Amino acid sequence: MSVTGRRTARGATGTTGAEDDAALDDALMVRVTAGEQAALGALYDRFVRRVYALARRVCGHDTTAEDVVQDVFLEVWRRADRFDPARGSVSTWLLTLTHHKAVDAVRRDVALRRRTRPVDDDRDVPPGPGADHAALASVVAGDLRGALARLPLPVRQTLGLAYYGGYTQSEVAAILGIPLGTVKSRTATAMTHLREQLRRLQETA
Repeated sequence: MSVTGRRTARGATGTTGAEDDAALDDALMVRVTAGEQAALGALYDRFVRRVYALARRVCGHDTTAEDVVQDVFLEVWRRADRFDPARGSVSTWLLTLTHHKAVDAVRRDVALRRRTRPVDDDRDVPPGPGADHAALASVVAGDLRGALARLPLPVRQTLGLAYYGGYTQSEVAAILGIPLGTVKSRTATAMTHLREQLRRLQETA
């Protein structure tokens, strides 16, 4: 992408500060809508790091994140007229588009892995990251459904995706649209609850 295009845009407006940056972004989008490739290059230079960082955080690895970046700016080039400055900034629009593209990429990857997973790889409770498998397996032998039913709905959804759906924590975060830290916290809460259920089952056995 053209660094010269970026410098020309900045020099023409003399912009400094958040408000002037937003005005510059809006002006670039007008030019992109008009079909100016140099404006797209300037927009790419301004946002590629933020777009990549978000895509990498959602997707979990570099190759898919790089594909998402390409998809995002291709979409900008093809659908620039969909940007409405009255509804938000260029930055917000781009990062929202990035999040949607990244989530779609994760779902495609998950669907592909599930289609190609050997039949004998299916288990009643697929292992999830960071889980106490011994405790979970013991609860399964007892009353897992009852224990799960007593979990708060958000925690139950998270655990269900991780253990019954076979998704990684990053995939669960992308599917539910929540931070990875929240997924980890909910998983820890669920495991604490299930271990308590195991203790009670053992006491009454």
